[in-house]
Amino acid sequence: MRRSSINFATILFSISLTITGCNTSDDSMYQRIDSYLVIEGELNVETNHYDNQGPHDHSKSRRSGFTEVFESASKRSYSAESVTLSHSGVWYLDNALLGTLSNDRKYGSKSVRIRKNGYIKMSFDLDNGVKTVRIRHAKYGNDRASSWRLVASYDKGSSWTYVGNTVTTSSTRLHTVTFNVNESNTVRYGIQKITGGSNRVNIDNIEIITGDTDGGNNGGEASKDSNLTFGNPSNANSSSMNYFLSKPDFTLSYNATKGIANWVSWHLSSAWTGSTPRCNCFKEDRSLPSHFFRATKNDYRGSGFDRGHLCPSADRNGNSESNANTYYMTNIAPQAPNNNRRTWVSFEKYLRSLTLEGNEIHIVSGVVGKGGTGSKGYRTTISDGAITVPDSFWKVALVLPNGANDIGRVTTSTRVIAVKIPNNQKVNSDWKQYRTTVNTIEKLTGYDLFENIPNAIESVLESRIDNTFFN
Repeated sequence: MRRSSINFATILFSISLTITGCNTSDDSMYQRIDSYLVIEGELNVETNHYDNQGPHDHSKSRRSGFTEVFESASKRSYSAESVTLSHSGVWYLDNALLGTLSNDRKYGSKSVRIRKNGYIKMSFDLDNGVKTVRIRHAKYGNDRASSWRLVASYDKGSSWTYVGNTVTTSSTRLHTVTFNVNESNTVRYGIQKITGGSNRVNIDNIEIITGDTDGGNNGGEASKDSNLTFGNPSNANSSSMNYFLSKPDFTLSYNATKGIANWVSWHLSSAWTGSTPRCNCFKEDRSLPSHFFRATKNDYRGSGFDRGHLCPSADRNGNSESNANTYYMTNIAPQAPNNNRRTWVSFEKYLRSLTLEGNEIHIVSGVVGKGGTGSKGYRTTISDGAITVPDSFWKVALVLPNGANDIGRVTTSTRVIAVKIPNNQKVNSDWKQYRTTVNTIEKLTGYDLFENIPNAIESVLESRIDNTFFN
């Protein structure tokens, strides 16, 4: 989307603050702060608000999208400073820090905290333009509501333009706002807090979606989309039993008590797949906190259960790094061999076949219950009780033609496939025998699997068993 040629008046925010003293509830190092951001004009775009939606290198510019989770750097002061973040690049923060306190609303261990008229902004350009910007936001602690704006720069940060509507943050729960910017020019983005004074706002998981698609029509070009488009099913956060973990190839909720994931979420299209062979490189996930149980490949040895993938290896064989990421043990659960090698893999292959017909699929998969039967009999746990053996594996898949603005394209006719497959050796090899409803999975797990779909549409989709094979 090109900027308007209208000549706008320049709005200059210039705040000079001198602060002394100490507040033990706020991990800042107070000092004089000079904050200003030149705003030249305003660009109207479509802005959508959703509940709790969820989840890549440092360079002077980027050609691809990313999801920045703010976990890879430290900044404990509100003073103006640049930080380098591993998922995106260099960001400049003024009157903003990376908060780690219990009052900071966040999925992982950190989120941005902005006060006064502070801001965060990219110090790098997105060379291929941007289709969508998604931002998770919540108010800090017991602070009152504040408002903020998305800003964009088309001249390498010399001047900035407001984009979309003003967003008011009034909840302590992370919510998602989506800006459908459809920008074709080189651009960089930022967030400017505009009201609320000393009340603070948390920002987490900024998602930039790029790529060329046809806006949602049949025959669109396949792309790599967010792995958490339709929501964070369990409101995963920093707790040990519901720990949010975002990787480039999938997002998950990890349960340290059970030693396995609660669920894994990922996007599938032909853009993710290729001919890279399986690496079979099962490995400990050291991105988990050091005090969490971290499974290794040896923890499954001799158990009678396969190291079963939740996000399949073959869904991420576009390159060797992507494939290797699926072998983190956080993406693995103890699975009966006949389930893993017959029923489960058959459903995986079927979903990949749909991508060859011009579809993209949003998938969430997980486990439920306790106790399964492997090749050596029934077990409730393995690895001396550290890893729970689930009773069943489940998966839900929302199928759309390749395109953009996936949430907006979902209707009551959209195909949704849900299965719940017993974790035992007597399982039927035909996955279609285990079709169920999303509502059934949600009742068993307590999750909200498609929370970002409008309720009227969601209620229809989640109550229906897929009968495509019988129509």
